[in-house]
Amino acid sequence: MFNLNSKKFIAIENNKGLSSNETIFRYYQNDKIITGSYKGGAIFKGTIVGKQTGSNTIELLFQCITDNGELKSGESKGTITKDSSGKLQLRFVWTWLNGDQTGGTSEYIELIDE
Repeated sequence: MFNLNSKKFIAIENNKGLSSNETIFRYYQNDKIITGSYKGGAIFKGTIVGKQTGSNTIELLFQCITDNGELKSGESKGTITKDSSGKLQLRFVWTWLNGDQTGGTSEYIELIDE
């Protein structure tokens, strides 16, 4: 079972979303409960709450305020895998819960402090 506690990620692909490789995501996990925060790029401040639903699957709710003052919220379902170098990868299918209620896909890679 993968664990996201004290892990950081950046976007490597985000179809129709706001986050970019300038956005840092910080996750915390206690048992199956996931929380987190994110900021950078077009996002002034964001928060995450969710749960691990299987050994490599998660469901998240997220909300943020953009640098333009827009309030956004959404939901996502994702998978956790490891790449060939051992870094965790997150892949999501997500939907906005407000505004135009469109959605997209995104992929993130773990940042490892050196």
